[in-house]
Amino acid sequence: MRLLLVNPNTTASMTSAIAASAASVARPATVVEALNPPFGPASIENDEDERRSVPGLLTQIEAAADRPADSRPDAYVIACFGDPGLEEARRMVSQPVLGIAQAAMHAASLAAGTFSVVTSMSATVPRAWELAKTYTPAACLGVYACDIPVLRIDSDPTTIEPIAQLCAQALAADGSRSIVLGCAAMARFAEPLRARLGVPVIDGVVAATLLAEALAPLAG
Repeated sequence: MRLLLVNPNTTASMTSAIAASAASVARPATVVEALNPPFGPASIENDEDERRSVPGLLTQIEAAADRPADSRPDAYVIACFGDPGLEEARRMVSQPVLGIAQAAMHAASLAAGTFSVVTSMSATVPRAWELAKTYTPAACLGVYACDIPVLRIDSDPTTIEPIAQLCAQALAADGSRSIVLGCAAMARFAEPLRARLGVPVIDGVVAATLLAEALAPLAG
């Protein structure tokens, strides 16, 4: 199977990290590919950034869908926690298209029952709540922002410390049973946070990769 992850922002280092996260859990026979558009926002930290990211995202999906059959993706992942352009992308292709927020929230709900979301900037909190109420209305107990810019999370590994503290505070405040990381740039922190916190810590890139592999055969 061929899996295409599209990072809707233009930061290549994030795209590489997304590819690495997906490849770390994908089956040996799965071909993992990650792309980002050449135009659009460098990071996605508010509703306007999401809106500006959609044209480039859809262009990448359209181009991939037009490939010869032997290189065409069997499933697509939109690797941004706001799930921008998800419904538009699903109308464009017959293969499964997963957003990392939807994948992570459903995975956390199934694995642990309840979860709290820890995201990047405060401006993204309303969107995270909107998606949670749509996808898993009974499972999300709180949404918290660390207010660390996405590009800093991507480039600075020490940001795991304040993120870990916020995760612990969220678990204590909400009584939730797991954490959903609300930013693709946090993907590499999932395993160390899981070890530190002692609860499932769900990264949407990993969740979407595993779900895409399961769902692709159902699409025929």
